Amino acid sequence: MAVFDHKAFLKTLSTEPGVYRMYDDEHQVIYVGKAKNLKKRVSSYFRANIPDSKTRVLVSNICNIEVTLTNTETEALLLENNLIKKYQPRYNILLRDDKSYPYIFLSGHKHPRLAFHRGARKYKGEYFGPFPSSAAVSESLRLMQKIFPVRQCEDVYYRARSRPCLQYQLKRCSAPCVGKVSDEDYFDQVDLVRQFLNGKSQQVIAKLVARMETASMALNFELAAKYRDQIALLRQMQEQQSIAGNFAEMDVIGFVQQNGLCAIHMLMIREHKVLGTKTYFPKVPKDSLQDEILTSFIGQYYLSGGTHSRIAKEIILPFALQEQEELACALSEVAQRKVIFRAQVRSERAQYLALANKNALNSITVKQSAQDSINKRYALLKEALQMSDIQRMECFDISHTMGENTVASCVVFDAQGPNNKEYRRYNVTGVTPGDDYAAMDFALNKRYGKLQDETKVPDVIFIDGGKGQLGRAEAFFADWSLDKLPLLVGVAKGTSRKPGLETLLIDGGRRTVNLDSDSPALHLIQHIRDESHRFAIAGHRNKRQKQRTQSVLEEIEGVGLKRRQALLKYLGGMQGVKSASIHQLKQVPGISPKTAEKIFNHLHDKA
Repeated sequence: MAVFDHKAFLKTLSTEPGVYRMYDDEHQVIYVGKAKNLKKRVSSYFRANIPDSKTRVLVSNICNIEVTLTNTETEALLLENNLIKKYQPRYNILLRDDKSYPYIFLSGHKHPRLAFHRGARKYKGEYFGPFPSSAAVSESLRLMQKIFPVRQCEDVYYRARSRPCLQYQLKRCSAPCVGKVSDEDYFDQVDLVRQFLNGKSQQVIAKLVARMETASMALNFELAAKYRDQIALLRQMQEQQSIAGNFAEMDVIGFVQQNGLCAIHMLMIREHKVLGTKTYFPKVPKDSLQDEILTSFIGQYYLSGGTHSRIAKEIILPFALQEQEELACALSEVAQRKVIFRAQVRSERAQYLALANKNALNSITVKQSAQDSINKRYALLKEALQMSDIQRMECFDISHTMGENTVASCVVFDAQGPNNKEYRRYNVTGVTPGDDYAAMDFALNKRYGKLQDETKVPDVIFIDGGKGQLGRAEAFFADWSLDKLPLLVGVAKGTSRKPGLETLLIDGGRRTVNLDSDSPALHLIQHIRDESHRFAIAGHRNKRQKQRTQSVLEEIEGVGLKRRQALLKYLGGMQGVKSASIHQLKQVPGISPKTAEKIFNHLHDKA
């Protein structure tokens, strides 16, 4: 490994704020950091005596450093988190849940719809949130559907209605699609939804109470009962979400680090309501300090995802941070309002912090228990397969219906269990329908045909099938060029195909292993096999459903979305298009005689 000349590098380094990237001998980014003074910060890594063992290991692997200057420390913080997300350096604290946060979306249509939303805000309308999890959004939408009869159906479904759907019969939608409610009354409900999502639930209840009394005075008891039911559901929802206290907007962070694991629990309070909670398990390098972990987590949590509306006005910390003031200033600048960090808290804030810490401790206990169970299963599986170590396992399965829409799945398990990010599906093409052996060849070639990175080669590959499937896998690996060769194991079902009676086939079936039905090693294999089966079936069903819902018109070259819409509109749907003559097709705006003839021939060839 080339020796990095840090003295020559430091002489040229600027004292301005910025971000530095450290590279190893393979030019891989191993650490990303920010600094108010780049020269001072980077110089600290090359002191004579570094007490931190993690930093010593990091420095020993540095072969090059690159820097990017920024105008302010806030810009450096934003750039640092973008680069951490991009490169995933092994010596950084990594927040592995990088999904954008879910919102409730109120669209800007003629008849607005309520919907779940995650991602870029590219649609016209209003966004309420963020919520800590998709489950919190789904639960809120479910409850609101009972209270406010505002549509939640997709636009395609809404436009195609000619009569009310089941939601109207259940009194969960006022059916604006077919005119069962006036625009004025519908917008009144939408306005109540808007106020409720903005935290003005008391004002909404007050309005409904006034309307109930007015309806009662007018002897319109049916309408009064409707308002009464809305009020009761709203108060029930308030009881479920409200907390004892007067804090309108606050995030409370619980923190526990033990046995090499770290759990960070977020408690989110908005508009005097608990939106929900979520526990994170960031990837933490060995010997990382609590201050470093939490500081890095806060930056990645609040500044990733492209939107900063999740930043609360007040953030309760489990302990004070060295860069607490700098972080507060940076988040305030990004949020364009003052953000306060509090570490020494009393009274109600202390109760919330104790609750968050308690949840973090419980989460880490559960995770460690699950990890201990996984470790035990791995140890017993290594013993059963007579292997010294297992770090990565993969399993293949094939799914189809009478040979159609064949999909192959590959699932990956590592030392922590399922690694969902590594899962892959392959649409099998160019093979005889129903030929599972050829489909397995196809999947193995797709997966390993061009593989050069030996770290991606699994220790064990499970094939869900008997000797035939296993034989095709062994034939594929007969000409394997890499040094590392995976152990191929067939998982054959028993004669009754009941779980617990599986036989493991090794060496092409020449060696068999039968595990007890209550063996944790067998349970691990069943988990891997069932996961590959589930993943394959899900892919096959999606492909089959897409084929069923795809319009025949989409297969015709030159007939785009606008022409398809014109055909369906002017000829009264797909049946009208199929029964139309070439002359009738030519009468549709945008359809030339040549295109009409092409459409007619395609549809009748299909028939």
